[in-house]
Amino acid sequence: MVALTDPVEDQTKAAVKQSKAPAIARAAAILRLLGKSSTPMGVQAIARELGLVPSTCLYVLRALVAEDLVAFDADTKRYALDAGVLTLARQWLRRDQFSDLAQPVLERMSKEFGLTMLGVQIFGLERIIVTAMSQSSQNFQLSTQLGSRFPALVSATGRCIAAFGGYGEDELKARFDTLRWDEPPSFEEWQLQVTEAREQSVAVDAGNYISGVTVVAAPVWKSPGRPSHALIAIGIGSALRGEELPRLKQALLNAARSLSDQLSS
Repeated sequence: MVALTDPVEDQTKAAVKQSKAPAIARAAAILRLLGKSSTPMGVQAIARELGLVPSTCLYVLRALVAEDLVAFDADTKRYALDAGVLTLARQWLRRDQFSDLAQPVLERMSKEFGLTMLGVQIFGLERIIVTAMSQSSQNFQLSTQLGSRFPALVSATGRCIAAFGGYGEDELKARFDTLRWDEPPSFEEWQLQVTEAREQSVAVDAGNYISGVTVVAAPVWKSPGRPSHALIAIGIGSALRGEELPRLKQALLNAARSLSDQLSS
């Protein structure tokens, strides 16, 4: 199994510094870090990972403990997420119609094509967040986690966002220049791929984001304007040869259109 990394976390230090509400940004960064950590963490480790002053980090942690969002083990002096986060997650899940509708679609397509399938929510040009997923039963898999965050314009999803978001070229170029790819396309090549995504309502990243991996994405609309979500298929390039890629593109496009109709009704 190969895990898809969460590159948005690399931007945490800059985000905290630039935030107009640094206390909230620090708390959110700590919660995200503890959420992806497989073991509880101490103050020094958390502060070092996030570039925070230890005393400031401790202050935020104590506030999160008081709100039952973080648990503190007095014996080990380490912190971990507490049950309070479930309350917030449960309230969000109750109103997240997209994940409920997308999950059976992702499971069906994952089984049919033998690929990792994702449903993501789009947050403008900032990021996308994985809110639904399904993995195939094949021995070699690509995996990620619910809640993983990625830069908005990266890979096939980014081409869809650029194609239908109505953003200016200068704004897109500035964001494009910050992306990290295994095999980066030029901005001119990427623009041609964005145009193709606009014409077909589906986009393909053939090994640019992750070498040897093909990513296919189709936008989903909850209301008129910019797409609110996207469906994504991820597989090893050899699994999408011949007629398999066109068949996947059409299936993904049909599923995205169906979800858009359901979300907007």
